[in-house]
Amino acid sequence: MTSIALFNNKGGVGKTTLTYHLAHMFRRLGLRVLAVDLDPQANLTSMCLDETEIEELWEDRDSELIAQGAVPPALPGFSRVRPGQTIADAVKPILEGTGDIAPVEPAALMEELWLLPGSLDLSRFEDKLSMEWSRTFAGDIAAIRTTTAFHRSVAQAREHVQADIVLLDVGPNLGAINRAALIAADTVLMPLAADLFSLKGLTNLGPTLRTWRHDWRQLVLPRIPEGFEAPQADMSPLGYVIMQPEMRLDRPVKAYERWLERIPWVFSVAVLDQQPTSKDDARHRIATLRNYRSLMPLAHDARKPMFDLKPADGALGSTQQYVQTCFREFRHLAEAVLSRLEQHD
Repeated sequence: MTSIALFNNKGGVGKTTLTYHLAHMFRRLGLRVLAVDLDPQANLTSMCLDETEIEELWEDRDSELIAQGAVPPALPGFSRVRPGQTIADAVKPILEGTGDIAPVEPAALMEELWLLPGSLDLSRFEDKLSMEWSRTFAGDIAAIRTTTAFHRSVAQAREHVQADIVLLDVGPNLGAINRAALIAADTVLMPLAADLFSLKGLTNLGPTLRTWRHDWRQLVLPRIPEGFEAPQADMSPLGYVIMQPEMRLDRPVKAYERWLERIPWVFSVAVLDQQPTSKDDARHRIATLRNYRSLMPLAHDARKPMFDLKPADGALGSTQQYVQTCFREFRHLAEAVLSRLEQHD
């Protein structure tokens, strides 16, 4: 099993959309996929589930009734959603000081594809994670349990569904929640826009990942009790994906190309901590995805990936050709990511 965190310190680059579509494409390629929503905004959850399902998922019910099976399963053909089955519910005992992580059951979106849903309540875990970080350096077992809560919850969910690959959707910041999420990731895939903000995000992201990796491996791992499941904090950069913007008259193509040319150098220096072999060294760019904004409303209404839209969903005429282009691009991306994962292993 390999976990991939999709992360950029800059928001609004299509990270969650990329996670959602990669999860569906990996499934199309024959993998068992677990998507995990570790963003307190729960945007991935809102893409995967309808509002009624999310309302039921976040409903506060007696945990004993859930344990006794008093909450009926969803009807066939619908996501299997039960109250109290989010990542926030998994870490709730740690947050409240009543115990260790609680097991949660991922929602079955379709055959071979599951979601470990997010919740707005996850934001409450930020302060707890922040306070416990420095205590892990002293080998405090309670602090270690807190900091590894995401890793262990995801591992339990992965084992439950026997996933081949796990995709972690995280928020656009360098806070304590993302630190705990990223140290649980084997690899990191970075969606970028060709603009100043994405480049600035890379200059912040690279050194921070290296610091987290160093601190965890040098100061924490040697103090982990024998038999305790803890992440290795690999966070190995897989590369980046360029998300093309919707061109506007006030944003000339030359401006886009200027930032695009700078990405390889900034990625090599800031993220990989190495000098690029040349100014135009783009070997770490996995793919460039065009803007599919015209397909997004149709995909949202149909509750399916853009590349699965049919004429019955409103994808008619030339739009259907656009859907086919979308399918080819995401398939190419998914295959390229899998190829890099093989090299990583």
